[in-house]
Amino acid sequence: MNPSDLPARLRDALTAADYTYDGVAELLGTTAHTALSRNETVPGLQRTKGDSPLEALTRLFLLQAPVSVAAAERALPGMVDRLTTEGILERSVGEVAARMDVRPYAEEQRDLWVVSDLTPGLDGTPNKVGPDHVLGISSASTSLAQLTIREKVGRSLDLGTGCGVQALHLAAHSDQVVATDVNQRALWMTGFNVALNDAGPVDVRDGSFFEPVRGEQFDLISTNPPFVISPATGERLVYRDSGLPGDRVVEDIVRAAPDHLTPGGWCQVLANWVIDEGQPWDERLAGWIHDSDAWVVQREVVDPATYVELWLKDAGLQGTSDYVRRYDTWLQWFAEQGIEGVGFGWINLRRTDAEPTLRLEDWPFDVEQPIAPTIHAWGQAIDVLAGLDDDALLAARLVARTDVQQETVGAPGAEDPHTVVLRQQRGLRRARQADTVEAALLGACDGELSVGQILDALGSLLEEETATMRSTYLPTVRELVAEGFLLDS
Repeated sequence: MNPSDLPARLRDALTAADYTYDGVAELLGTTAHTALSRNETVPGLQRTKGDSPLEALTRLFLLQAPVSVAAAERALPGMVDRLTTEGILERSVGEVAARMDVRPYAEEQRDLWVVSDLTPGLDGTPNKVGPDHVLGISSASTSLAQLTIREKVGRSLDLGTGCGVQALHLAAHSDQVVATDVNQRALWMTGFNVALNDAGPVDVRDGSFFEPVRGEQFDLISTNPPFVISPATGERLVYRDSGLPGDRVVEDIVRAAPDHLTPGGWCQVLANWVIDEGQPWDERLAGWIHDSDAWVVQREVVDPATYVELWLKDAGLQGTSDYVRRYDTWLQWFAEQGIEGVGFGWINLRRTDAEPTLRLEDWPFDVEQPIAPTIHAWGQAIDVLAGLDDDALLAARLVARTDVQQETVGAPGAEDPHTVVLRQQRGLRRARQADTVEAALLGACDGELSVGQILDALGSLLEEETATMRSTYLPTVRELVAEGFLLDS
């Protein structure tokens, strides 16, 4: 077999077996599929006792159970020896076992497959990962994929590509994709995954962060950097540990990104950041940002102990003899650094030559996924507001978003509610408390009347001076546009 034919032949075999996300989900059923998401394989093993190629592939790659040579040959005709040579399989006299994961992945209307290192710690077994471990599909990679704007672009960059999941997404809406990493195994897997999915040309480059693209600019940068905040002790896991102190890796990316963006280009980062004692997190992160509109959303805050436990388990160290020592060292380091918590969330930057708009907020609530359209709409709202002075805003004919609902709370029989809440049903599902004028303003914005006409009419009803109504509620109108409650008609 020609080595270059291997990805295409593997793709054909996986397709023929219906080894797709939907195919595997149907085979396993809800209980076993959900158990596998918790790294438990027993229900799945009970569901895959037949001899079909789909059952063999599911046992082999997802459940990490050996299958007979005959079953492997039926599922992967003529490829077992070659996949063994490439290190994807391991063959003994009578059985074949997986040495890498080949996982089905659904992306919109496409069936994809992602090769990565095996998932550690199945069924609670301690399984310490190696320093060059290449993480597969994870909650972090899925979150970044849902965050990344999917508008058509010329050039995009997957910074720290890992197994190449983001590069596969970017290739679907980019003329050119560059993917970088320092891990040689990751670069090989990215190249293999691009060929396996016939994803078009992706330029895979070796190097740290922006070094391989020095002097180059992109319309879109997507990155899930090695952001774990840890002391510089113990073994470094390349996929999560940068080797830089604290959250320096995230700061460096945020500071450097504008130089690598075309005008109006976006950089979207999934990250952790330090919450220092005595300093608000948003004040600290705002100091990193320059030449960019920025929407930073803190989705979660965890205390040091919870954080340490999470990443020790991620490294497969729970239950090992080294667990307590590492836990103690890491926790002491947090205390010495004055770190009272760690924030997790999204950093969205858009290069601008105008005065930047910064929005940094906590939003731990449920959101609609993918969230990318909401991020893109925020950028459009910023552009609308930048082009409207007060007179132009008064003349604008705005439209209330159709998914916004009004909630009222008040005593039975009362003439007016004491609380009015405007709540979006989609996107960020943002809610804001409003007074009756604001609610009436939003309700009247249907594109027929201008903002000025609506405010003047409300002022007449309330017997308020026109100038007072306009000066009082124009800032509110700007907030409603920025938060997506009102749209430019």
